[in-house]
Amino acid sequence: MPRLFIAIDLPEEIKEGVISLCSGLPGARWVPDDQLHLTLRFLGEVDHSLFSELYNRLDEIRLKSFPLHLKGLGIFPTAQKPRVLWVGLKKSAPLMELRKRTDSVLRHLDIPLEKKKFSPHITIARLHKTPSPRLGTYLANNNLFRQPPFRVNSFRLYSSILKPKGAIHTCEAEYFLPT
Repeated sequence: MPRLFIAIDLPEEIKEGVISLCSGLPGARWVPDDQLHLTLRFLGEVDHSLFSELYNRLDEIRLKSFPLHLKGLGIFPTAQKPRVLWVGLKKSAPLMELRKRTDSVLRHLDIPLEKKKFSPHITIARLHKTPSPRLGTYLANNNLFRQPPFRVNSFRLYSSILKPKGAIHTCEAEYFLPT
């Protein structure tokens, strides 16, 4: 069964700005450049017959392209046990609408949805035994990170295969949003 997620990719010029953050932090395993994305919904393993239906049904989502703006950094789950370093986004009603519409497709297909609240972000590193003082300094030094707005013209359905050195993502379909 394929392991799936739905995501928005970053344009190259925005990705370059994010990549500039990816150094100088002990215990950080940086996300490969080609895997920087905004996950709309992680689905996990999905039966092959459902995969085919999902592939087709996502194409029915009608929404105009919209701007997104990267802003700030943060960590998950807590400052005491940081595991993920991320870049945040300014609030975006169209992004939330896209998430709502993808969820509607998933519910219609009876694909279970994670219950946790959607916190839009770009994961840039997984943290392992990162010294708190170094993390604090890193966050303080990069707290004002901003990128110019970019247009979201599409979203993608990805499959993912877990490997010892990290996941391998394959774009299964791209769904365009008209301007």
